Amino acid sequence: MILRGLFLMARGAKSGIKEFDNSMDAFTASLAPLIAFPLVGAGVSAVGGQWQLALIGFLSHLCAVLALPLITHEFARRTGREALWLRTATALDWSFWLLVPLLFVAAIAGAVFVQFGLPLMSAEYIALGLMGGYLFWYHWFIVRTGLVLGRGQAAFLVVLTSIVMALFTAGPFLLDYAFTGSFDLSRV
Repeated sequence: MILRGLFLMARGAKSGIKEFDNSMDAFTASLAPLIAFPLVGAGVSAVGGQWQLALIGFLSHLCAVLALPLITHEFARRTGREALWLRTATALDWSFWLLVPLLFVAAIAGAVFVQFGLPLMSAEYIALGLMGGYLFWYHWFIVRTGLVLGRGQAAFLVVLTSIVMALFTAGPFLLDYAFTGSFDLSRV
């Protein structure tokens, strides 16, 4: 049901939201892999002797992953749609997995652009830009459909959650730069 829901919504079919359960069990099941993969990555870094990098990286990813459902819940509560947030948050969590096939599509698109004479870097930027634009639309569509929001409300929520998640993800690097004045990733 989850894959069917993801692909229905990826094509713009509002009925796809009904494929996600509106329960805490479904939500925690969607959240588990988003926490497990960064945890495993942190474990590998820690075993390799970079325990500070592992801890900071894991905590920043954890905050970013949890920010999306927390902000979505608060927005749903404030707009009188609290009963719809679990299904929406579940769909949003599972939507991260669409990134994998989209990367393949972007790579193929980039190769096609290069074949038509675009420089490699330009082709990559265009392909990644198109992929990023689609992902923003997809996130917007899930939020709009799941919480039954207007276009502007859904856009506001997507922009807000994207900014907060980016800050949590990039936060350690930004703090390192603020304190050291240089951008040395080996210290983070």
